[in-house]
Amino acid sequence: MRKLVSSGSSFEPAIGFSRAVRVGDFVAVAGTAPITVDGGTASPGDVYGQTKRCLEIIAQAVSAAGLTLQDVVRTRVMLTDISRWEAAARAHGEIFSDIRPACTFVEVKGFIKKEWLVELEADCVARPTAE
Repeated sequence: MRKLVSSGSSFEPAIGFSRAVRVGDFVAVAGTAPITVDGGTASPGDVYGQTKRCLEIIAQAVSAAGLTLQDVVRTRVMLTDISRWEAAARAHGEIFSDIRPACTFVEVKGFIKKEWLVELEADCVARPTAE
């Protein structure tokens, strides 16, 4: 089984990618930018707000793939300014403090849009269901 999940972003068809892809019990969520529903940038200048928006989009994609945030086993947080990692970490911790996936923070040179300060990725594995 291969299931493609779209968030409706105009970048998906233009670039040729899916927000998430599920194959069997595994879901990979692509680099997720802080894009608003109308295509703008959420929380300009605010790493915490942008991280929260990325996590909202990831949660929607994971759900559309049939899993929950409890199934997230790894996240990657990419920042254009690593000195602002604590703001991203605070938003990440609000969602994942009990789930505690493996997590990596890295600094990158930039993203497609200069106003994006952060992007996140997530990998998930469906938890076995009780029979």
